[in-house]
Amino acid sequence: MIPIRNKKKTLQGTVEEMRNFALSYVEKYAPSKQQLKTYLLKKYLKNSNTNVKKHDVNNLIDVVLSDLEKSKFINDKFYSESKAKSMVQRGKSINKIRNYLISKGINSEFIKDTVEKITDENSDQDFFSAIKLCKKKRIGPARTEDNRPLFYKKDISLLARNGFDFETSKKIMDIDKEDYLKIIKLL
Repeated sequence: MIPIRNKKKTLQGTVEEMRNFALSYVEKYAPSKQQLKTYLLKKYLKNSNTNVKKHDVNNLIDVVLSDLEKSKFINDKFYSESKAKSMVQRGKSINKIRNYLISKGINSEFIKDTVEKITDENSDQDFFSAIKLCKKKRIGPARTEDNRPLFYKKDISLLARNGFDFETSKKIMDIDKEDYLKIIKLL
C-alpha cells in the first residue's frame, strides 16, 4: 500500500521543480523562450496539486526563464538564426521563415535581424530556395518538357503555398531545362 502524502509544496520547491523541468526540456529540444514558457505552464497545470496561485506560477516561470537566459541556456537570437539557417538549407522562403519564427514567439527585432542577415548573404535567396523546392518536389523546371504546361497552375500554387511571391514563382516556371540543370549544379 502506497502511503498518502499530505505535504504541501513550498514556493522554493516549486521553483526548483520548474528549473529541473526546464533544464531537461532545454537539453532535449533546444526551444525558444516562449516554447519553454508554454511547456512549463502546461507542466504546472498538469501537476496542479500545489497550493500556489496561477499568477504566482507565471512569476515563477519568468524567474526561471530569466535565470536560464542569464546562464545562456536559452537564447532567442541564436534560436532564430539557427532555425532560419536550417530552413534556408531546406529550401524554405523568407516569408515561411518569418512566419515560423513569429509562431515560435521570437521577438520581432530578432526576426528582422535574421531576415536581414539572410538577404545580405544572398539578395535573391527566395529564387534559390524555390529552385531547391522544385528539385525536391520535381515540379516546374524539374518536370519533363511535355508535362510542364499541363501542371503550370498546380506548380505555381505549390510555390505560393510555400511562401514564394508571384514574380519569383513565374521566374522559376519560365526557366529552361538547361538553365535549371546549371543552377542545380551550382547549389
